[in-house]
Amino acid sequence: MKKYLNFLSSDLAIDLGTVNTLIHHHDNGIVLNEPSILAVDKADLNMGIIAIGSKAKEMHGRTPENIETIKPMREGIIADYLAAEEMLKYFISKSLLNKNLFSPRLMICVPASSTPAERKAILDSGLATGARKVFLIEEPMAAAIGSDLPINEAKGSMIIDIGGGTTEIAIISLGGIVFSKSIRVGGNEFDKSIISNLRRNENIHIGEITAEQLKIHIGSGIVPKHGDGRKMTIKGKEITEGVPVEKEITERHISESLAEALFEITETIKEAFESAPPELTGDIYENGILLTGGGSLLDNMDVVIERATGLKVKYAEEPLSSVALGSGKVMKNIKTMRDTLSTPYGRH
Repeated sequence: MKKYLNFLSSDLAIDLGTVNTLIHHHDNGIVLNEPSILAVDKADLNMGIIAIGSKAKEMHGRTPENIETIKPMREGIIADYLAAEEMLKYFISKSLLNKNLFSPRLMICVPASSTPAERKAILDSGLATGARKVFLIEEPMAAAIGSDLPINEAKGSMIIDIGGGTTEIAIISLGGIVFSKSIRVGGNEFDKSIISNLRRNENIHIGEITAEQLKIHIGSGIVPKHGDGRKMTIKGKEITEGVPVEKEITERHISESLAEALFEITETIKEAFESAPPELTGDIYENGILLTGGGSLLDNMDVVIERATGLKVKYAEEPLSSVALGSGKVMKNIKTMRDTLSTPYGRH
């Protein structure tokens, strides 16, 4: 009977990210990649949802007074339980192209440093969507599996997953996490640093979307050796007068804005390396660090880490989706890979 139920239900693995949510379907691979955001009518006491995902992101920063955009995830954990539940329900329904008779089993990723209470909130949120069973897996383990690191071998592998809300650093050996640390610095913090720096030094106020565009198009982890590097003209609000203004921003501006956040990341990487057993540090020195996550795509991120640590750095083949791919692999092989889970037996 259990085999029959599994056949009729769909297994989904969910990378519930601060910025984006990705869902892996057991047969069809990654079937959803949408922003983790909702737009709601503030006048509706029952959370009148207007849009979720991509459509809601288009509204962010442009809404009238009666509409509010909500980001239910903050720094990798649930900040708004009801909004997270509604968002999950919508994304899961959208991912199940063929509606099945039985509800799905879910595998949801969690930050390695999340507390038992934070993990329970994610677990309960998954169950509230109507899932038949929910498992949790730590993000760095999922990312390592999705990047095909040799996690079951008797040697150390080091992975750094720079997401929207957190940077996850882990050393893995013999199928387990030997050391892990999560810091609440990621792509969102990069954006905030850009906004703060331009406000302070260039007398211009910009929004999150403009900051993200600057990061993507002219952002770099290294200050240009000569001149100001690439340039981009943006629109914002002049601080003193509060009037609209157009301004040319340079690569130098952005790289200087990011220096403090990148320093925090590299110092944590060095701390992780120093905390590893001597036998594993030799493996890491020989094999280097694997870099993944959307935040890792900042130009010269690998160079920043190499210069700070002296270790070789290489990118995962699919840095944006390695967590979803890895959790999907575990979901497919749940019987043999049960030891990699944060909650080994899930909850019914």
